[in-house]
Amino acid sequence: MTRPPVRTAPTGAVYFSLLGPLTARLDGHELPLGPRKQRLVLATLLSRPNTPVPVEVLTDAVWPDDPPRTARKNLQVYVSAARTLLGPAGHEGRDRVVHGCGGYLLRIAEGELDTLRFGSLARAGRAAAGRGDLAGAARLLREALDLWEGPPLNDLRDSAGVAEEAGRLEARCLTVYEDWAETEIELGRPSVAVDGLRDLVERHPLRERLRAAWMNSLHQSGRQAEALAVYDDYRQLMARELGLEPSPAMAALYRSMLGRGREARRPAPAREAVSPAAPPACTAAFTGRPGELRELLEVLGCGEERVVVVSGPAGAGKSALALRAAHLLADRFPDGRVRVRVRREDGTARSRAEVLAELGRLCGVAGNAAAPGNAASPGHAASPEGGAGGDRAATAALADAWQEWQARHRALVVLDDVPDEASVRGLLSRSGKCSVLITARGQLAGLAPVHRIALPALADGEALELLGKLIGAGRLRADPGAALRIVRACGGLPLAVEVSGMRLAVLRHLPLAEYADRLDDPSAALDELVAGDMSVRRRIASGWQDLADGDRWVLGRLAGLAEDGGFTLDRATEALGCGERAAIRAVESLIDAGAVTSPAGEVTAHAALYEVPRLLGLYAHEREGA
Repeated sequence: MTRPPVRTAPTGAVYFSLLGPLTARLDGHELPLGPRKQRLVLATLLSRPNTPVPVEVLTDAVWPDDPPRTARKNLQVYVSAARTLLGPAGHEGRDRVVHGCGGYLLRIAEGELDTLRFGSLARAGRAAAGRGDLAGAARLLREALDLWEGPPLNDLRDSAGVAEEAGRLEARCLTVYEDWAETEIELGRPSVAVDGLRDLVERHPLRERLRAAWMNSLHQSGRQAEALAVYDDYRQLMARELGLEPSPAMAALYRSMLGRGREARRPAPAREAVSPAAPPACTAAFTGRPGELRELLEVLGCGEERVVVVSGPAGAGKSALALRAAHLLADRFPDGRVRVRVRREDGTARSRAEVLAELGRLCGVAGNAAAPGNAASPGHAASPEGGAGGDRAATAALADAWQEWQARHRALVVLDDVPDEASVRGLLSRSGKCSVLITARGQLAGLAPVHRIALPALADGEALELLGKLIGAGRLRADPGAALRIVRACGGLPLAVEVSGMRLAVLRHLPLAEYADRLDDPSAALDELVAGDMSVRRRIASGWQDLADGDRWVLGRLAGLAEDGGFTLDRATEALGCGERAAIRAVESLIDAGAVTSPAGEVTAHAALYEVPRLLGLYAHEREGA
């Protein structure tokens, strides 16, 4: 093997590009990247930035069929040459390419690699769209697309390993282009996207979302005949190539254009994120939680995390957040979004058989578990095992069918109000591209690996915004001090703020200051937080029932400590009358159950300030005195 030439390491900032041919530029000047095999190694490392790439993956990329006996040594030479060529990473002067037990890792910053910058801009654009800032979303998505210079890694696609990575990158680019085109259409600027969509449809004729966007852009530009022709071409292509008809959503878009009715923006997915039996999570419009919503969209939108757990106390707005995210992620999950509650209306856990049966009905999963007489039939309090004998076998068959369905589809499954880990273990996808979004009061620490998002209390501004939507901005401005007292007396709990707003919307004669006085009274606050059939006390009582007897006693003792803003471990030890180690276990058990909050950052147990949510503390006092 000829050793690649060794060049002097660059001293300026290097910028790598994969969204087109593989290139590296230093201060605007293109760097020579060496012979083809060295470029294959570099392309593979850059395709997985800041992640160890196993030696076997690099070997397959360079020698897919018959690697030589010296393959490992040759790789070391290529990596050494790349390390010398590219120089140190960042200002710390660390080696840019390092070797560890997981393989070779290439250190790269967002500003040094076009795919990282592309992903960051795309996430920011989607987040802007989620906030309703369509103009900002279009600008950010267009900025991302400007990095796309052609088929990714088009000079190295004869390597199967690189070609696979290139295909994945191109799919990401196409998805962002669809996002951008649909946003421009929403903004009333369809002509901006027409030509680019036509070119991409010619290259990807079976990509339905691209074609739907092209149809929409033509239709809303006044070119209806051309839009209808696009559909007709697609219908003939599907029949000829696959023996299939266009999807129901695509057909509905076509019919809407024929009727010249309301202009459709995009085809809707076949399944929505709401189960027919599930009550609405919230009566008010979704408010607040921008950081948590952004995190959910980024994590689920990129497809890298299969399971996300959103935790928080009863009434924290977990379901509302999950449904908002599911709505905004419609395009990431072409096979639908499905929501199933894992508790009954009385707060008790549904059996695994019941939940599987509902998932089967909603998704069209065939199985015998929903047959008459089965424990999974609606209204039956089936055992967790799904009954005896044949019922267990039927539930097992439906569980297998559910796993097969998830392996073949890309859908988002929302498992709402999960009581414990055992309720969902058999429901999570073991393979495929389905993602599961779980909401739970507790942390569900026994589930792994999952991405966790804990919902804190609403910030004052968010809580006031929610209250204002219900009572009117004018009434809020008339006495902002009293309004602030109300939301703080609610402990920033979205349900409590909403119930307060609903109550005040009916009692229009009631001054905000007087209602704030009522909520400030610990003995009366929970009595005031009732509006029609919505009761904060009832929701908190459901969470109380989830706690073990020992945890309830501990919470009752700690609730008094929390009245003045929180408690330390020393105070908890004194109140519980136990040793320090036992107090730590007791407090952490309540943290796991979602009944006690702790600092977000790392801090020692002694330095931490723990809190019991105000309304939960009031309920604990009630129970302690009962």
